[in-house]
Amino acid sequence: MRFFENFNFDFLGKRKFAYALSGSLFLIGLIAAFTRGFQFGIDFKGGSEIVLQFEKPINIAEVRADVENIGLGNMEVKTFGGETGVMIRTEMQVVPVEVYPKVIEGIEAEIEKLMPGVPRKLIDSSASSVTYAFENPDTANQIIDGLFASGFQSGRVSEEPDNVEMLVSVGIADWIKENLRAKITDNTFTVLKEDRVGPKIGAELKRDALLAIFFALIAILVYLGFRFKFVFAFGAVAALFHDVLITLGLFSLLYGLIPGLNLDIDLTVVAAFLTLIGYSINDTVIVFDRVRENLKIHKTRPLFDVINTSISQTMSRTVITGGTTLLTVLVLMIFGGEVLRAFAFTLFFGIIIGTYSSIFVASTLVYEYATKYHKKVEF
Repeated sequence: MRFFENFNFDFLGKRKFAYALSGSLFLIGLIAAFTRGFQFGIDFKGGSEIVLQFEKPINIAEVRADVENIGLGNMEVKTFGGETGVMIRTEMQVVPVEVYPKVIEGIEAEIEKLMPGVPRKLIDSSASSVTYAFENPDTANQIIDGLFASGFQSGRVSEEPDNVEMLVSVGIADWIKENLRAKITDNTFTVLKEDRVGPKIGAELKRDALLAIFFALIAILVYLGFRFKFVFAFGAVAALFHDVLITLGLFSLLYGLIPGLNLDIDLTVVAAFLTLIGYSINDTVIVFDRVRENLKIHKTRPLFDVINTSISQTMSRTVITGGTTLLTVLVLMIFGGEVLRAFAFTLFFGIIIGTYSSIFVASTLVYEYATKYHKKVEF
């Protein structure tokens, strides 16, 4: 870009302003984290989550009332992406014992509606499914297809031509869907997403996600320590912590404030944070590489001037790469759908914060260290 052809800006001279800005953002995020906390998705919290897309706009209060007394305890019901989307959450993973007979009655009633008086036998039942046997394969296939068309999760026990057994799911989501279909008859809906995670698995996923981010930062620290010097590695990893913590603070601060933006922390968001770490460290390494080259060329030049010049020389690449990536992520955030929106949000703000930290955090920490301890940085 010709605009940056002779670009030279005093970045280090603005470092105190940058410290104030970073400190303010970090403090705001910290206050939000302690006062508002974080909303974890089904991946980490455990339970059942079902996302429905209705054909026409829905009254969320009516949906909440429809599922309030179906035997699943306290449930979280909220809009998802607009007036036609609904997200329903419950901490239960299986249908309660007192509700189970009602689920079986619903299946039996639907079988009777499809084929009145058809001979059948309930041969097995568990917390998550029931198995029926019919007299012949044709009857079994007709009932299976009919139940599936009515919204039940029904299937064949075996793919053999003579199969006479049918398996029907009786999970939390199935019970919710069955009740809504019975109560909301003038507005059809489809299931966009359906997840069920046990609390133990959720806790393990949360621990593994934190370990993945932690070990990624440690690996980067070790690599940069060998590639450059330890002070450069420390500055880069400190900048990464800066990026992750401020972006996390945004999740807590903005949750529920932006309509249509789901900021629950799930495995997709963790993937976004790991992607952000990779993007940010790449930006930082490019600046550090130029600093190293200029230190070799200008051995007597002050470190202050070398860092400023190095950042200015890489500014063209930073703006082009960051700008094109931001445009792509912005399109993904607007048109990528609800499932990818939190992922795109994390990357969008993370890239902005990561680019800022490569310039005003990582490089300035190297300079502050060298100045405070009177260390001569050379290669």
